[in-house]
Amino acid sequence: MALETTLILLKPDAIEKNLTGEVLSRFQKEGFTIRSIKMMQLDEAILREHYAHVADKPFFPEIVAFMSKTPVIALALAGEEVIARVRDLLGPTNSQLAPKGTIRGDFGEDMMTNVCHASDSSEAAEAEIQRFFKTGEVF
Repeated sequence: MALETTLILLKPDAIEKNLTGEVLSRFQKEGFTIRSIKMMQLDEAILREHYAHVADKPFFPEIVAFMSKTPVIALALAGEEVIARVRDLLGPTNSQLAPKGTIRGDFGEDMMTNVCHASDSSEAAEAEIQRFFKTGEVF
């Protein structure tokens, strides 16, 4: 097993529903280690970079509106095979398809209102951690 670090964003729905403690607790119960955590307000520039793969789509303004309506919590989380294991804990991106017992199945609503973003590969995790954390902020 490989020790990895991934990026998690606790989205505005997690903030508004006061789910941050529950979600963090689920990650910690799996034995993952918090390497960095901070609350931040996202602006269109960082969202355009983060969602570059859909920034030219007609629904992109909805993503910007949703992801910037409250601050988010950015989290660098480490553990053995953390990228795949976190994605299993979260369940499918579409919360309506996520089984009960997963984070999205228990708390999510749909494709966007789905509690957390999580990196989907080691390459994405590295780029996303650099996007959301400055040098010296990940321990």
